[in-house]
Amino acid sequence: MNIILGFIPLLDCASLVVAAERGFAAQEGIELTLVRETSWANIRDRLIIGHFDAAHLLGPMAVASTLGIGHVRVPVIAPFALGRGGNAITASQRLWDQMGRAGAVPGGSPRVQGAALKRVIEARNGAHLEPLTFGMVYPFSCHNYELRYWFAASGIDPHRDVRLVVIPPPFLVDALRAGQIDGFCVGEPWNGVAVNAGAGVIVTPTTAIWPMSPEKVLGCRPEWAQQHPGKLACLLRALYRASQWCEQSENHADLAQLLAQPRYVGAPTETLRAGLSNNLVLRHGSPAVAIPDFYVPAARGATFPWVSHALWFYSQMVRWRQIEFSPEHVAAVRATYRPDLYRAALGHLVADIPVADVQSERFFDGASFDAGDLTAA
Repeated sequence: MNIILGFIPLLDCASLVVAAERGFAAQEGIELTLVRETSWANIRDRLIIGHFDAAHLLGPMAVASTLGIGHVRVPVIAPFALGRGGNAITASQRLWDQMGRAGAVPGGSPRVQGAALKRVIEARNGAHLEPLTFGMVYPFSCHNYELRYWFAASGIDPHRDVRLVVIPPPFLVDALRAGQIDGFCVGEPWNGVAVNAGAGVIVTPTTAIWPMSPEKVLGCRPEWAQQHPGKLACLLRALYRASQWCEQSENHADLAQLLAQPRYVGAPTETLRAGLSNNLVLRHGSPAVAIPDFYVPAARGATFPWVSHALWFYSQMVRWRQIEFSPEHVAAVRATYRPDLYRAALGHLVADIPVADVQSERFFDGASFDAGDLTAA
């Protein structure tokens, strides 16, 4: 049975690539065809019109498509998470130099870095300069919401004090190098590529803003899941086994070489291996720094599709005025992430599947998210 699956060249496409290349899909009787795309808009369009059976998807994209925000309304479900973390915020060398004079330090906490950025922005406002421009990958993305969360918690108004623009992940480094943007939030390996090129400095991993933060999911249309329940279950099992393989350190050298191929991520092998091993070079010429839990493919429920994650994404859509709040929306959002399908496919394989569908979340500023009270988010 053939499955056509679209993906974006990022570190967290790893389990998809491994499932196809290291026999995990074949063991489940699947011929897995991976199609590389450049932008999340292309992934969205090809998934909802049926070019793809399933896709490497930003978690909030499934919610936005189901609610019809920013595009046609087409329900999308997420029965599997493709790991946790993997994102970072990178500043241009020029902005980093300004932040350094304002108190930022390499490897500093989000509070320290945010306070420094606020001082830079205040100085720019006093000089009547244009707002700083930050790139992110899609309006309905963890990157957008984590960036906005960090700004707001640091006293920076994302609507007034900075300008946010959408740029596909592979193009962000070129935009930074050309001076078109002052910083960005993206998944690895593109932060590391910017550092290696001397174009940027990693300000903070987003897992310092939200520990074990959610990221990509496997997305598909509900009618495809209903028509092919056995095929979907086989795919989830293949991806689960592949994610476990990705997490084993003895496989990182092989995995980095695999992802470095142009048909997959096409980034330097050493940069990819650094992200896989939770070690990042923050500044060009500096030694790598260990960042625990920067990218977690499988451990501690990293593949489980928590409904509370979908609800947090919705809360941010409401917060940033992308949509109005309604109880009907909440019901639709709850139906987007599908832990029931995860349990049905993996119940005999995974011993520690969570019993609940929601959990509390805590952020760097001490705030928490209660999925039962969206008005507090």
